[in-house]
Amino acid sequence: MPLRPALATAACAALLLLVAAPSAPADSTALADPKETVTIDSVGTMAADGTVTLSGTYRCVDNVGPVYVSSSIGQPSENYRYSIGGTPAVCDGKLHRWENTSRPSPTTLKHGKADVEATIVELHPVGILPLPRFHALMKEDITLSKA
Repeated sequence: MPLRPALATAACAALLLLVAAPSAPADSTALADPKETVTIDSVGTMAADGTVTLSGTYRCVDNVGPVYVSSSIGQPSENYRYSIGGTPAVCDGKLHRWENTSRPSPTTLKHGKADVEATIVELHPVGILPLPRFHALMKEDITLSKA
């Protein structure tokens, strides 16, 4: 296999592992650079077909590899989290908006209270494999409303 497709495949595999990875501890934000932040809007939406949209802001300042804002959602009545997209991020020190949309299937999400985690994660090149480097993490209770 040529090197370039192999690296692209490795990057995709690493990103999939990040989406499936367990949540970081709530106190992990204490390790984040104070110039790097991610916020979550207090209201997310869910369309009639189950498509969920989450949004917020982010700021990151330094990267070597590609950076994404990933998000997941869960509800108090469930022991299950749903991954909701991954938006490419620009680490230029400026405040940017992010919005992730996905239609988890199957889903038991309902309108109402939910908790969302958003993470700025970089696929940092180490040797030939990119490894995750976390820039910021936020966990927030939101309201999931009709779109």
